Amino acid sequence: MAEAAKPGVKVRFYRLRNRLKDKTAGLGSGMDGGIEIDTAALEAAQKIFEEMAEDYPDWVSNQIAQLYELHRRCVDTPEQRRGLFEQITAMAHDLKGQGGTFGYPLVTTFATSLNRFSTLRNDIRDSHVEIIKAHIDAMRAVIRDRIKGDGGAIGAALTRGLEQVISKYRD
Repeated sequence: MAEAAKPGVKVRFYRLRNRLKDKTAGLGSGMDGGIEIDTAALEAAQKIFEEMAEDYPDWVSNQIAQLYELHRRCVDTPEQRRGLFEQITAMAHDLKGQGGTFGYPLVTTFATSLNRFSTLRNDIRDSHVEIIKAHIDAMRAVIRDRIKGDGGAIGAALTRGLEQVISKYRD
């Protein structure tokens, strides 16, 4: 017995307009040539960025002082550690996003590690609190000594020291 003829399948292709291109300085709207950037606006933005970069160490120092306070409270009130670790995680998240932007990638490295480590745990022990302190100490050293870039030998020593503390006190 012959198979019944199957109805043909219709396929439609839709080409959607790339609206992102339209939003990027008019490049998609038929303009010829490149993008012109107002040099005065660019210079003003650069000046603002430089001012922010000058203020960054002071801002981080304040954040570090707050982290030390949270650490102290972890030591003094173990029953509140879960909530304190949540606060530390949030602060570390903020710190990790900005260090490299302002020339302090070690702050980003240490804050990223702190953020990962302080993320909620089932059991927060005294050894975990010591690892938190080691992260804070490392960031404080970077800012106190204005260690920019990878920090060379000093940056490598700080990183090794933090790794040693983590391996010593980790579960």
